[in-house]
Amino acid sequence: MTHATAEPAAGPDATAATPHLLDVRDLHVEFHTAEGLSKVINGVSYHLDPGETLAVLGESGSGKSVTAQAIMGILDTPPAVIRSGQILYQGRDLLTISEEARRQVRGKEIAMIFQDALSALNPVFPVGWQIAETLRVREGLSRADARRRAVELMELVKIPAARERISDYPHQFSGGMRQRVMIAMSLAMKPRVLIADEPTTALDVTVQAQIMDLLADLRRELNMGMILITHDLGVVADVADRIAVMYAGRIIEHADVRSLYKSPAHPYTKGLLESIPRMDVRGRKLATIKGLPPNLMDIPAGCPFHPRCPYAQQVCREVVPPEIPVGAPGRYSACHFAKEVHDGRLG
Repeated sequence: MTHATAEPAAGPDATAATPHLLDVRDLHVEFHTAEGLSKVINGVSYHLDPGETLAVLGESGSGKSVTAQAIMGILDTPPAVIRSGQILYQGRDLLTISEEARRQVRGKEIAMIFQDALSALNPVFPVGWQIAETLRVREGLSRADARRRAVELMELVKIPAARERISDYPHQFSGGMRQRVMIAMSLAMKPRVLIADEPTTALDVTVQAQIMDLLADLRRELNMGMILITHDLGVVADVADRIAVMYAGRIIEHADVRSLYKSPAHPYTKGLLESIPRMDVRGRKLATIKGLPPNLMDIPAGCPFHPRCPYAQQVCREVVPPEIPVGAPGRYSACHFAKEVHDGRLG
């Protein structure tokens, strides 16, 4: 991985004091392409504690998945360059350790569920073999022991008749069952952090609810910290503890779930909430956020949301908004008028 910084790292075993299980600090990631420099992550900071779920929300292209890939150490370099920042896991900066040490963390301590299970699973091998192979390679289990453990994992994620289905191939499973297989694979090494990247994409509403309930149950049972990446506020209300809203590679609002749903403090978050379909409102057009997310090769001056913001003033066009504390400790919004939006004094 390419990690360019202005100052040399303190060394492969460098640590930093942090009370959190995972702590991302001021992360900047750029992509160098034939079209130019794309500033994909622009100072992202968030943390995760054992047994809690952090939902990371935003439209496509906001930087949610790239941040997760940086945590996992699976960014393609080039074109990606981690320009600066820290990713602290149990106080140890993953950006300064050796690649061999990073491989020990990847999958074993921090695991990831990818959004397209059909593409992530190998179509020519039975699902049980794919789960068991991880255990054989990483844990040194015998073929028989790995197979038994694969059955246990499939039962853990509530795949019916796991013992009989262990020899089935991915195409023989429904979309929801394939996603359960992916979850079983991610849990094989008993990770302490689970990153779920759009885990309900392309699933119908009933199956989405089942997958989200399963992830919530597993988090509680295993006391994992979970990062849930999604663009849909509707799927996180019952499972997340905190929400970080991303826009143009930056977290623009951070709050606990109840506070954010009750009184958003950023116009973008407010727009996302208003665009959720509601059963109690009929006969009206669905609210939308006008315009498109910015081109990350040409991010607007000032607040990157200002071209789409109904409340934008001149200061928004000229000055990047700081993170303003709003309400309870730990809650903030990167908006010049955060308190006015939070209190409902702007629209």
